[in-house]
Amino acid sequence: MTEAIRFGGRFVMEDSTPDSVVTPEDFTEEQRMMGDAARQFLDTEITPRDADLEALNYELTVELMRKAGELGLLGADVPEAYGGLGLDKVSTTLLAETLARASSFALSVGAHTGIGTLPIVFFGTPAQKQAYLPALATGERIAAYCLTEPASGSDALGARTTARLTPDGKHYVLNGSKLYITNAGFADLFIVYAKVDGEYFTAFIVEKGMAGFSIGPEEHKMGIKGSSTRPLFFEDVPVPVENVLGEVGKGHQIAFNILNIGRFKLGAACLGSSKETIELASSYANTRKQFGRAISSYPLIGAKLADMNIRTYVLESMVYRTAGWIDAMLRTTESADGVSIAKAIGEYAIECSIIKVFASEALDFVADEGVQIHGGYGYIHEYKVERIYRDSRINRIFEGTNEINRMLIPGTLMKKALKGELPLLRKVRSLQAELVQPMPIPPLEKPLSKEAFRLGQAKKAFLAIGGLAVQKLGLRLEQEQEVLCSLADLMIQIFAMESALLRSQKIVKASGGAGSEKAENVIAMTTVFVQEAMERVDSLAKLALAALEQGDALQMQLSILKKLMRAPLSDTVALKRTIAARVIRGEHYVV
Repeated sequence: MTEAIRFGGRFVMEDSTPDSVVTPEDFTEEQRMMGDAARQFLDTEITPRDADLEALNYELTVELMRKAGELGLLGADVPEAYGGLGLDKVSTTLLAETLARASSFALSVGAHTGIGTLPIVFFGTPAQKQAYLPALATGERIAAYCLTEPASGSDALGARTTARLTPDGKHYVLNGSKLYITNAGFADLFIVYAKVDGEYFTAFIVEKGMAGFSIGPEEHKMGIKGSSTRPLFFEDVPVPVENVLGEVGKGHQIAFNILNIGRFKLGAACLGSSKETIELASSYANTRKQFGRAISSYPLIGAKLADMNIRTYVLESMVYRTAGWIDAMLRTTESADGVSIAKAIGEYAIECSIIKVFASEALDFVADEGVQIHGGYGYIHEYKVERIYRDSRINRIFEGTNEINRMLIPGTLMKKALKGELPLLRKVRSLQAELVQPMPIPPLEKPLSKEAFRLGQAKKAFLAIGGLAVQKLGLRLEQEQEVLCSLADLMIQIFAMESALLRSQKIVKASGGAGSEKAENVIAMTTVFVQEAMERVDSLAKLALAALEQGDALQMQLSILKKLMRAPLSDTVALKRTIAARVIRGEHYVV
């Protein structure tokens, strides 16, 4: 269960309890039933038609999306009043994770249900919701989200598409173009951003068939080949003033808050693909023989499977922890209007960006190791791991590049601190005196006590370096992107370690101690991840300190860091062998 309110970013300075986080072990019967319904849909409708879908069969994609709509799989985020299911975010996250196995079709569904439909759910007028949401929930209409332009990728507010109000005040006339629009080939409804009078960034609902609106040819992509990706062109397109979404000049509120949800849902999709890759790789490793034995019996193959499983466990812990937080925040929202809901979700913008970065890079790692385990066969089109490898690459570009998200993570934290929403600077000041004192290592005999201790030390390291960066650079900090990136990666590692640790502590408690097989497995995974993450923390901290200090001052900071990094080492080789044995035996992701 979640705490009543946990404002985003506090994890770097405050500790949480295991009972405060939502984990997959907490799924309700209803949530599991939604996951089962999605899996059954995949097995009966998607898998038998996989080849046709990947060949970019528009008609089949639309047909299957409408079947998904009939099952309620497209209306999970749509309120019941408008024909949807109005499910909680944990449930919709589970749906996104489960449907990820549908490859490009999952992307088509995700673009429709997430960034395509949610702008109307959150920011539409009652009339707009009534006009569009019921058809979007059933798949009768398909949605697309149109933000990117040829000259403005990461700089969303640099859009050049314009909107001009007609003299009679009845229409806005749109001119410009959009690029890389998912679902463009078969969408009926487009959420389009343009600048009114070339200045006021605004969102519009544009319908297919409006005069002057045209769609360019399909892009030939590296991956996600079964999804439609085309440019859009607007030549004096008259859009009724009733189709302004939100307020004129406030389009950034919609764009950025929808991106938060998009980043979070992308993390859930990466989680689903990571689990599928583990299944494919472990099954193949058990059947492929070399030198007279299955390759799964070789320790180096086992180590790969263990690493894949560990990162997936950590990612899963991060994703559902954040889903639980968002649900808790939404329950405290006094008003159901879009601005209030978006603000509630926006509290966790930092965590959404963290999940997007960690998830996309974790899946890249898992997919790469999956191909490596397959050897030459992993490079062949007929093996799905080859497709997963190609498809995964776009995730580091989607929803804001990972570089942009890394800038946002510490940048947003600092803005919250300066606005008084986080006691960050006060925490930094109180820590400074502690850091120069002796730091004896406490007894670390209980399960996961060492990992909890190391997490606390990582938080102190981040606060010390972040405080030093603010002190040394002031407003210039945002220009020092390498330092910002190091701070972002420190935050990512801290959130990942803590999410895994809290979940594992919760599992151990529920198991009655550390003796069960599941408890032993999660303790092993958490131990390995924390030890390896602390090695990354040490490296990142040294990189940042060397950029901020020099001479004797640098040596003093490095001596403090050395004290913070001290802890007994675990035999990760042995731990990974036990984790690998479970994955190999089950031929799937294991907790």
